Amino acid sequence: MKKGIHPQYFPTEIRCACGNVIETRSTKDNVTVQICSSCHPFYTGKQKLVDAAGRIDRFAKKFSGKTVSSQKVQKPMVPRAVKKVKKEKEAKEVKETPQKQEVSEKKEE
Repeated sequence: MKKGIHPQYFPTEIRCACGNVIETRSTKDNVTVQICSSCHPFYTGKQKLVDAAGRIDRFAKKFSGKTVSSQKVQKPMVPRAVKKVKKEKEAKEVKETPQKQEVSEKKEE
């Protein structure tokens, strides 16, 4: 290793707020932490459970009896071929009206 570029590495103690002391080596002297593995709820199994039941009850109370009306009722899908046939039938009906026949007869004369 190159001399003079690396920080000093010496034995130190890590002290937790719960009183636990861990001896290790570090570049910092006497480290203090608020929580360690001996007092952390995840590692000790003494996790506090969040009161989700209260939230669910409040939600149910707030929205009880209300129905969802914003959903649209969708029409059944009709294939394009069926739509095309309907348009053709409507076009034929329009051509067969008496007014159109009279106009077409006048043009022939």
